Amino acid sequence: MSTTMVRKRVRGMPAQDGAGVKLSRVINQPSYKHQDPFLMLDEFKSDDPNDYIAGFPPHPHRGFCTLTYMLAGCMEHQDSRGNSGEINAGGLQWMKAARGMIHSEMPKQEDGLMWGFQLWINLPADEKMSDPDYADIMGDEVPEVALNSASVRVLSGDFGGAEGPVKAPGRDFLYLDLRFEQADQAEIESQGQQTRLMYVYKGELRINGETVRAGELADLNPDGTLQLSATADTGVLLLAAKPIGEPIAQYGPFVMNTEDELRQAFSDYQQGTLTN
Repeated sequence: MSTTMVRKRVRGMPAQDGAGVKLSRVINQPSYKHQDPFLMLDEFKSDDPNDYIAGFPPHPHRGFCTLTYMLAGCMEHQDSRGNSGEINAGGLQWMKAARGMIHSEMPKQEDGLMWGFQLWINLPADEKMSDPDYADIMGDEVPEVALNSASVRVLSGDFGGAEGPVKAPGRDFLYLDLRFEQADQAEIESQGQQTRLMYVYKGELRINGETVRAGELADLNPDGTLQLSATADTGVLLLAAKPIGEPIAQYGPFVMNTEDELRQAFSDYQQGTLTN
């Protein structure tokens, strides 16, 4: 087996966001910045309410999309366009902030395990000031397909004859949750996306002969077949997409193409016109 499939391995680093939610920042840390079009990947996991109960109170966004995926616990969303909803384990919250949204994401539990991920996906310049959008996706709306003895939840994109419920026309991306209850091997062919990443959230996985452990992300060669060998009780996220290939100017919750556009976003937020 080739060992060149894994180009780089990255371990998530401890961070805090929102009102003090403890999390692990995997993408957009000092040693591993944007992976076009994926701007950020955070994992939050704790059974201590003090780590998550304060949640993510109202805050602004412009220029990209957020996607929250829950493995355990319950999260509530509310935003400036009047959208609201709750998702439990297996569910997703998809928000296209575009020209501007102010939203909150708050735990709907006072104890127990809270475990999930938030992914930020960039928008191309011609969509950054388009109309915002939002969708709640319940866990039973996510299709599952078999990969040998493993199950694969198809969150976005096409895989194994199933189509994920997250829709991003014209810039579709692949987002899979692979779950190995028992030790097994599997193969996944490339779909040709230049950005291809795997994050092991539990257990241990060998990717074309190289071991990647829980809490590590593997930056993968876009070409060739992934030859996977998992230990029992392993969970893995696979992300793949075609890069947008445009300049990225980011400051906090605003992601634009130029510094001037960032300054305009701040001005609009300060003047209360960000969401107009």
